[in-house]
Amino acid sequence: MTSRPATAEEPNHQGLEAKVAALIAPSLDGMGYELVRVLILGRDRPTVQIMADRADGSQISVEDCERITHAVSAVLDVDDPLPGRWTLEVSSAGIDRPLTRPKDWARFAGHQARAEMTMPVDGRRRFTGIILGADATHARMRLDDGDEVVLPLADLRRAKLLLTDALIAATAPAPPLPN
Repeated sequence: MTSRPATAEEPNHQGLEAKVAALIAPSLDGMGYELVRVLILGRDRPTVQIMADRADGSQISVEDCERITHAVSAVLDVDDPLPGRWTLEVSSAGIDRPLTRPKDWARFAGHQARAEMTMPVDGRRRFTGIILGADATHARMRLDDGDEVVLPLADLRRAKLLLTDALIAATAPAPPLPN
């Protein structure tokens, strides 16, 4: 099943995850955060995992996660999209983050990633290589064999950055300025 393509600002969710994302994204936006991913795991007592970034690009803190937890809990308690009891987990996207929005693909161009598709592209579903960028509907990668591939974002099952020394260096906080 494919869904509408995400904009550069929105992750591409489906089903119940899309419903939860639509409910909580306005609150997060209003607080200065961006929704990276909603993932719902389990059936009897599902776990709702929320990944977020700070809209200003700075690193997310434990205090930020606490603020998001309180806001998201309140929204989900009122709108009640999940029947019964559920658990909420809020975190930063991390260094080896999922690539859920076109802007993530653009931001991390030049870094290594792994992608898995719901529908085959050129006879394959799994790709590893260097991110070349993205537009609103497609991401581009240079594969390990040198070929380039264009991946429809609507058919992307999951993608994430691979942890490398270059990625660690690029995402490290800036050192404090001397007095």
